[in-house]
Amino acid sequence: MPAWRRLGPMPRPRLILEFMSDFSRIPENLARVRERLEAAANTCGRSVVLPAVPKTFPAEAVDVALAAGQKAFGENYVQEGVEKIEWFKEKRPDSGIVWHFIGPLQSNKTRPVAEHFDWVESIDRLKIAQRLNDQRPENLPPLNVLIEVNIDGEASKSGVVPDDLPALIESVRALPRLKLRGLMTIPAPADTREEKMKPLIAMRSLFDGLKDRYGFDTLSMGMSADMTEAVEAGSTEVRVGSAIFGARHYPAKA
Repeated sequence: MPAWRRLGPMPRPRLILEFMSDFSRIPENLARVRERLEAAANTCGRSVVLPAVPKTFPAEAVDVALAAGQKAFGENYVQEGVEKIEWFKEKRPDSGIVWHFIGPLQSNKTRPVAEHFDWVESIDRLKIAQRLNDQRPENLPPLNVLIEVNIDGEASKSGVVPDDLPALIESVRALPRLKLRGLMTIPAPADTREEKMKPLIAMRSLFDGLKDRYGFDTLSMGMSADMTEAVEAGSTEVRVGSAIFGARHYPAKA
């Protein structure tokens, strides 16, 4: 049994029938999110990639979004994400889905991520990058990766601090089975527009100072609560979950 399956249960969706009615709202929710992002992107003169994040929702919910034209999906949990990818390999082998891993990644879980995903957006230390590089199958293209930046300096949050970013960039760029595409950040929650914009603008400034030197094309920041502000600040990718799939379904604690 792979090590990642021995780590205990990940948060799992409830029985599909319990919230099947929620699935009918996904196309409408997705269209609404796209409309908001397109309006913000058009104002700023850029396109924005939207990975939809079905955390705790089953593959059937992803399938509804796929039928509505959604092709990029982001997963936070290794086991849950791999199970969905395998489901689509069996049920929809020609789906064309691009799978992004966006959650914190422990070193003992890198192999299934390297073997199944197209992107990893949460590189925050060289050890993780090295393992992904070494475990990426030769029959797959290099793994697209983003370095996660702790732009707020929160002690409890993952991500490299800006001062340590240049050294990590150089190290990751030297790994042949990875393709470093840019940066990702998750700012601290904020209530006002001004508070939301401050870390987003700081991250855009950091990205702009590096993108030409390293050929970066992706700045991933913004989620359901700050998607339009993130695009206005310069994000090229926004990860949206609850605004598309609805409230998440976590199992009740014993």
